[in-house]
Amino acid sequence: MSASVVAGEQELHAVLPVPTGEELARQEFIKSLKYHLSTRIAPGIRDSYEKRRLPEFHAREGRPPESRREVRDAMSGDAYFRMWSALERTSQEMLWNSVQLSIERQLPQLVEAARAAPRGLGSLTLDAAVATPAYASAVDIHLMPGGYHSEVCRDDVAAGALYDRGVYIYANGRMGPRNADPADTAAAFLKAQFPGFAPRRILDLGCTVGNSTLAWAEAFPDAEVHGIDVSAPVLRYAHARAESLGRRVHYSQQDAEATRFPDGHFDLVTSCLFVHETSRKALPRILREARRLLAPGGVMLHAETPPYGSLPPFEAFMFDWDTRNNNEPFWAASHELDPRAEVEAAGFARESAFEAAPLSHYSTTQQRPKRVFKGGEIGGGWRWYVWGARKAESAQ
Repeated sequence: MSASVVAGEQELHAVLPVPTGEELARQEFIKSLKYHLSTRIAPGIRDSYEKRRLPEFHAREGRPPESRREVRDAMSGDAYFRMWSALERTSQEMLWNSVQLSIERQLPQLVEAARAAPRGLGSLTLDAAVATPAYASAVDIHLMPGGYHSEVCRDDVAAGALYDRGVYIYANGRMGPRNADPADTAAAFLKAQFPGFAPRRILDLGCTVGNSTLAWAEAFPDAEVHGIDVSAPVLRYAHARAESLGRRVHYSQQDAEATRFPDGHFDLVTSCLFVHETSRKALPRILREARRLLAPGGVMLHAETPPYGSLPPFEAFMFDWDTRNNNEPFWAASHELDPRAEVEAAGFARESAFEAAPLSHYSTTQQRPKRVFKGGEIGGGWRWYVWGARKAESAQ
C-alpha cells in the first residue's frame, strides 16, 4: 500500500509517520468513534439536561442556570453525561495510543528522515539551556503521552510526529491537510482587518510542529518567518517538515516569556492554540514580550477557540469538558480572558485591541460541513476566535 493511500487526506512530507494497513484501520476507527460520540451520543446530553436536570434546577432555584458552573453542578450526577464523558476520555487515550504504536515501530526511520531532510531554505537553532516551564511539563497536555518536551533518543522527533498525526485524527481532518485552519483563518482575518499590512518579519510563538508557522509563510511569502518553542523534539520535526515542503522558516528553541530577539524586530507576533496551554502567570509576561518585539505599527494576534462568554451556559459547560477531563488545566481561564484588559496591562493602548470570531477559512473555501464539537456547534458554525492589538506607530 502506498504512503499516499495510507496517510489518507493528510498532506505527506518527509517525517510524517506512515501507518501500516492495520495501524491505519485502528486510526480510522478512532476517527469514526469520535465522530459518532459527537454526532450521535453527545446530543443526548442536551436531551437529558432539558428534560430532567433543567426542570430539577428550576424547581430548586426558581430560574434556569446562568453559568456553565451551574450547569455542571446540575449535570455532575447525570448518568448519561457520565457515560458519554467516560467514552470521550477513553477515545482520547485510544487516539494517542493508535498513533504512538505506529511511531514506536518506525522511530529510527523518522529520526533518520529528519536528519536527511533537504536543507538550505530555513534554519534550526536548538539551545539545551532552555528549560521547559512547569506549566508545560507538569501534565501530559490533552493526554498526549510524554507531552511536547519528552525525548527518548538522540535527535528525537517522536513528540512532533505524535502531535502532527494525532491532531489530524482528533479533528477528523477538519483543520485541513496541514492542520493549519486556525492560522489560515487568522491570516485571512488579518488581511481583511488591516488592508495593506505587509509584515517583513513574523514570529510564531509556541509553534510546535509548525502547522501554523507554514500558514503564515504562505500568507506572506515575502516575509522572514520565525517559529519558537521550548521543545527540541517538535522543533526538529517542524524544521524537517518545512524543508521537505519547500518552505523557508527559521526555527529556534526559545521561551516566549523571554526571547533572544532584539526590540522591535517583528511586524507580526502571533500564536495558534497556544494561549490555552499557557499558565495565567506566564501569559502577562508573554504579552509584554510580544509588545517589546513588535516594531511600531506591528500587530500581535492570537488564534484560539471561542470564549465562554459567546456561548449559552449549556454549550459553555460542554466546551469546558477539556478543563477537567482532558489534561487542559488552563483551558477554562483562557476562555474567560478579557482581551482588552490583557493587552492594556501588557502596554498596548486599550483602543488598539480587537477580537473577532471569523468563520473557518478551510470550511468556507472547501465547502466543508460545519464543525461539530462535543455535540454542539461553536459560535453557530465552524468558527475560530482571534484577539490581539496593534502597537502604536510612535511607540517606544
